[in-house]
Amino acid sequence: MAITGVSDSSAAPLAIDAAPRKQTLSTNYLDFTSGANDWAQQYLPDLMEKEAEIYGNRTISGFLSQIGAEEASQSDSVVWSEQGRLHLAYQAACEDVSTNVFTIQKDSDGNALTAAHGIRVGDTLIISEDSTNKVIKGYVSEKAADNTTVTVLPYTHADFGAAGFADGKGDFGYHILVYGSEFAKGVDGRTEANSPSFKSFTNKHIILKDFYEVSGSDTSAIGWVEVSGEEGQSGYLWYLKAEGDTRARFADYLEMSMMESELELAAAADGLPNGGNAAGASGTQGLFDAIAKRGHITDGLDSATPATNFTEFDSILATFDKNGAIEENMMFLDRATALKIDDMLGSINSAYAAGSSFGVFSNSEDMALNLGFSGFRRGSYDFYKSDWKYLNDQGTRGFINANAGTAGVRGVIVPAGVSTVYDEQLGKNLKRPFLHVRYRSSETDDRKMKTWVTGSVGATTSGKDVMEVHYLSERCLVTQGANNFMMIQG
Repeated sequence: MAITGVSDSSAAPLAIDAAPRKQTLSTNYLDFTSGANDWAQQYLPDLMEKEAEIYGNRTISGFLSQIGAEEASQSDSVVWSEQGRLHLAYQAACEDVSTNVFTIQKDSDGNALTAAHGIRVGDTLIISEDSTNKVIKGYVSEKAADNTTVTVLPYTHADFGAAGFADGKGDFGYHILVYGSEFAKGVDGRTEANSPSFKSFTNKHIILKDFYEVSGSDTSAIGWVEVSGEEGQSGYLWYLKAEGDTRARFADYLEMSMMESELELAAAADGLPNGGNAAGASGTQGLFDAIAKRGHITDGLDSATPATNFTEFDSILATFDKNGAIEENMMFLDRATALKIDDMLGSINSAYAAGSSFGVFSNSEDMALNLGFSGFRRGSYDFYKSDWKYLNDQGTRGFINANAGTAGVRGVIVPAGVSTVYDEQLGKNLKRPFLHVRYRSSETDDRKMKTWVTGSVGATTSGKDVMEVHYLSERCLVTQGANNFMMIQG
């Protein structure tokens, strides 16, 4: 019988051809570089198996672990309260200064009053007027039944008009501070008490998920590249790297979400998670949004020309003086802003303009020049400066900031230490860091960072010939005392 061979001009030869002479031929050796089906490379390359880590440590998480804490939560939302100011200070209007009647309409922070003010008959006040630079002391003789106006009698003049106050100040041009009280002999004491005020805030958890999948066959396929990663993976199995990178990326998402997230507003688009309603059921409030709504924003540290004095920085100190006056603060900055602060600090040295600055932070002429300032004290405040990789990395916020202009986040100033707040769930005051993450957890399920594997690889859990790795977390950020935080934009 005849045997007919398969003829296909496009296919590789079925056997290695014999060579008539001792020489290297493409038909006799394997090729690792040409095509997927071509193994005709006779020279062995100098193989560098280790994968090059050209971006260094690619993860950005760590900010919250440095300055915050994590606590378990067993509710859909977190509610906390913050103390109001201890002393009574208001902004007021007065249409006719000859009547000595002032309309109390705003608190010392410029917020419209939503409850009755605390000024009572018998109080002694300091009243300033913004256009005439006058400051007069007065006594509260009457208070309106509707609690909107008070009559204040100046100690040194017949009325405030005679004291030089401007008439017709209906734009809250008067600032009032209660500094004490005075009563005549033999009169009864007060009949009206002031109750402490507080502000209540709430935030809700969001559920974050991620997923990685690899076929069962690929889990047993070895590669020629020795992998490595931030999660400690190593070896020649490529799926270890892919799964580790997915895990590291998800860990970064957990922190990035606590920085960037926002609560839904009424004008939000339909179709958002959790119903997407106007009551704020979707989203959660991250750090940047909390500072924007309840804290302070400055662009003074990101000016084009570095400051030659501390004038711009002192305005930040003045803002802190009006709030908690917390002595120690951390500054997490992008590269440009950090360098500008270095320039500001270095400019106070007379030799800085000549290109040298010795004697700064124990520098001497025999030491290497060091103009990277890590901390300084101004007034009664200590500031510790640190670069924030999240704002510098071109794979994270640095990519957005490069084209965001004045809307870019250049840094945050965060108070160090702890705050005392009232916990609604525990029913008592607790000391906590100003920032902390609340994650859902109970005796049956911990959702802080939950991972589980399904499929046919390892412990078989399904009939699918794959390995599926699931990641889940449910958490929110609690920003207490946001009035002590400042965000740098520009």
